[in-house]
Amino acid sequence: MTDQQAARPKIIFFDIDDTLYIKDEQRIPKSVQGALMALKKQGVILAIATGRSLGIIPKPIRQLIDTVGIEYLLTMNGQYNQYQNQLLFDHPLTPEQVISIFDVFDERQIATAYMTKSEVYHFADSDYLRSALGSLNIRPILVDRHSTNILNEPIYQILAFYTEQQGMDLRLPKGIKTTRWHANAVDVLDVRSSKARAIEQLLTKLNIKPQDAAAFGDGLNDLEMFDLVGTAIAMGNAHPKTKQAADIIAPRHDEDGIAQILDTLEWIT
Repeated sequence: MTDQQAARPKIIFFDIDDTLYIKDEQRIPKSVQGALMALKKQGVILAIATGRSLGIIPKPIRQLIDTVGIEYLLTMNGQYNQYQNQLLFDHPLTPEQVISIFDVFDERQIATAYMTKSEVYHFADSDYLRSALGSLNIRPILVDRHSTNILNEPIYQILAFYTEQQGMDLRLPKGIKTTRWHANAVDVLDVRSSKARAIEQLLTKLNIKPQDAAAFGDGLNDLEMFDLVGTAIAMGNAHPKTKQAADIIAPRHDEDGIAQILDTLEWIT
């Protein structure tokens, strides 16, 4: 597909980190707000599709959501999803899955954290945990695994902190997968979980065909989303595999990539 062949979609999904948001500088390019507001004027529905939970969405993104009026938030890789601040649908891990996942990583002495609707908790510290969560400016809440009932509220996603080499012989429980998002960290999810599953559910609810949807992303957790939508747009700074899966490659996120490609595609006027 060439840029000129991409028709304006009915709905667009945006990843946050290193797509909408310049993570290292903790800011959004000035061009983004105007570009998204122009899309809304064209009647395009806007949605967030992120690996973050609601409680760790950066303040600049929160302000963008409120200012532009982005009503659909698909969080934790499609595990918790809301419309106008109300639950739309969710997919928590089962208690049995949670315990079996922790048991595997405990045996290997690999640090873990877990995500509820709004918070990130951890049991112990590690250099890998600090480097990975620090890159997202996330400060997890320390809890005592043995004195805290971690199953009191739904757990949607587990994070594990280890290198790719350390995980080569790791045997996960049946039905569990990992997606790497940092040199020292992975998301740990049910195999059915993905941004794509949540997007497909939302498109069905809105009676929109996948070919009438587009998505912007940069990471490995965007691959399934890219396979689903009609127009997949990778940022210039994206992972090589994400670029390979894309229909279109935009300029970098820190070079006004979103605004530039929207203008090139003539999706905004």
